[in-house]
Amino acid sequence: MTTISDRGSHAMAYEKRGTISWCLYDLANSAFPTVITTFVFATYFTTAVAENPVSGQAIWGNAMATAAILIAVLAPVCGAIADFSGGRKAWLAVFSVLCMVATASLWFVTPDESAIPIAVAGIIVATIGFELGMVFYNAMLPDVASPDYYGRISGWGWGLGYLGGLCALVIALFGFVQTDTPLFGITKEGAAHVRATTILVALWFAVFCLPTFLFVREKPRATQPMGIAVKSGVRSLFSTFRHYRTYRTAFLFLLARMIYTDGLNTLFAFGGIFAAGAFGMKLSEVIMFGIALNVTAGLGAALFAFLDDKWGGKTVLVISLVALILLGTIAFTTESKTVFWTVGIIVGTFIGPSQAASRSLMARLTPEALRSEFFGLYALSGKATAFLGPLVLAWVTSVFDSQRLGMVTILVFLALGLGLLIPLRTGEAGTGPKGLETD
Repeated sequence: MTTISDRGSHAMAYEKRGTISWCLYDLANSAFPTVITTFVFATYFTTAVAENPVSGQAIWGNAMATAAILIAVLAPVCGAIADFSGGRKAWLAVFSVLCMVATASLWFVTPDESAIPIAVAGIIVATIGFELGMVFYNAMLPDVASPDYYGRISGWGWGLGYLGGLCALVIALFGFVQTDTPLFGITKEGAAHVRATTILVALWFAVFCLPTFLFVREKPRATQPMGIAVKSGVRSLFSTFRHYRTYRTAFLFLLARMIYTDGLNTLFAFGGIFAAGAFGMKLSEVIMFGIALNVTAGLGAALFAFLDDKWGGKTVLVISLVALILLGTIAFTTESKTVFWTVGIIVGTFIGPSQAASRSLMARLTPEALRSEFFGLYALSGKATAFLGPLVLAWVTSVFDSQRLGMVTILVFLALGLGLLIPLRTGEAGTGPKGLETD
């Protein structure tokens, strides 16, 4: 147990059990984006459920865009209300269950066009549950770590997340999808072996998130009845926007994150497509490449976690973004598959730290009383312009008839975000916050 001084007078105890349990939530929920929205179910929907891959990709894209818009609207409001209504853990439980139930409902998406409405509704609700849950999960970081340890705890959580996604993907692929004898005697009739991965993800989420709800202790906070909390939360959110100068550094960081996250999200969405198109990689190769990226990203998040606490989240972010830009330049211009593989795997080492350091820096820049509200805005910053990166990439690819030039637009987003991040005075010295900058 580590004891720290809280504002110089009150001692707060951070239990190792609670800290580890908080990190396990990352391991639990990462199965959803890895198996459902990236590799297995998304592919199944576009190739087996929709009329054809083109219409499937369009329907899936519209579903993701709808979810992103709803998340962008709901996240700041829910976060603000939660700051007044009581424990963040209760909100986390509600949205976690929502994600699990909606994910399990995807079992009913049979390989037929008639199942498209079920798939669209299920994936939208599950995505909303996942993303809104992350608002409150991220906001709980100060409940399980002192400012001196924000970086490493956030990094360890991201590292476990990559591990969880990887393990769930391996079980899904080799236990159900790519095997002649799926686990538990499940047949391949009606694509049951593929649909079973949705139940796997829901159960994985439920089992590994339990320690978070059993052992994480929140700091006591003043609460209001829900009706009053809604009014107070909405009023607080509008007040925060009106007095944005008071939180100038936090808002500028959110702007920088919005831009470089567009680049990162576009990289995730089109990396496999580029690998297949530019280097002729087969699906099995792309999946293996994705597994390798998960391994290096997890290791990077865990290893850089110590540097986050020593140097500060901003420094780790700058290093990560610079490395991603340099390595990305090589990856998008090389003609050698070997070079692409090598550089791509190294890229993963800096993707994890860029995500983990973003979370720890946000925790250091936000006042305790408004932490959920600001992490709601943090979620908004990751969704507000999520369409822009893919749109610019698609436009450049079409105009110049070049996948490589299209991918280069990702580097532009990373560079613009980096340019906004560098001048920020975050008050960090590698040992937690020194107060919010207001000028």
